[in-house]
Amino acid sequence: MTTLTLTPRVSPAAGLRHTLTLAWRTLVQIKHNPAELLDFSIQPIMFLLLFTYVFGNAIMGSTGDYLTFALPGIIVQNALFATMNTGVGLSTDLEKGVFDRLRSLPIARTAPLAGRIIADVVKQSWAVALLLGGGWVLGFRIGTDPLSVLGGFLLLLVFALAVSWISVLIGMLAANPEKVQIFGFTVLFPITFTGNVFVPVSKMPGWLQAWAKVNPVSIIADALRGLWVTGAEARPIVYALLWAAGLTAVFATLAVRAFKRRT
Repeated sequence: MTTLTLTPRVSPAAGLRHTLTLAWRTLVQIKHNPAELLDFSIQPIMFLLLFTYVFGNAIMGSTGDYLTFALPGIIVQNALFATMNTGVGLSTDLEKGVFDRLRSLPIARTAPLAGRIIADVVKQSWAVALLLGGGWVLGFRIGTDPLSVLGGFLLLLVFALAVSWISVLIGMLAANPEKVQIFGFTVLFPITFTGNVFVPVSKMPGWLQAWAKVNPVSIIADALRGLWVTGAEARPIVYALLWAAGLTAVFATLAVRAFKRRT
């Protein structure tokens, strides 16, 4: 009769080391497959150019005024769309049996999940910096101080991290990466475009304005406009943090449970 030897519980320090190692694994893959960075590079700049020069004059009367209004919203939109890469990547790893191989190693069970999320947050940081740089070239100027800019940067990453748990949950429940992407964009497109990302709330139909004002996408976009352009306002910042905390509390719990069942 075979005797099974239980693997000792992994310490928090070792679990953190495993997580960072797997996060680095995900980032290093970009070196061998640069196409993975396209969603975080070409797509953001494409949205920035299209919305600024196609809709700028029609909505605001000038591309400069529109860029000042829209760039924080475009950054939010890009960050939310990019969270789908987390779910797609996890689903791809599951489909290819990566987690089966990792499960046989003496590592923290949640390290592959946490590593993927951390790597995608780093990619998000790159996309935000790229959009701010592109906006500056087109004429966008920061109207606040460096501390507010950093605060907006961190607030966006916290909010994107909270939304990424929804992507993780979808990745665990969907049958394949394609379904993750389809379901994710089906949810994110209407939520994003019914916020004040591209159009001020005052220019929307009356029945839509009520939703746009409470839409979490509008709230985080207003928070960034305050931190980067007009001066920080406590209300949207606090509401954005509350939304992030609520989304994390609900979807992180569900996603971790689904991850443990799936792996």
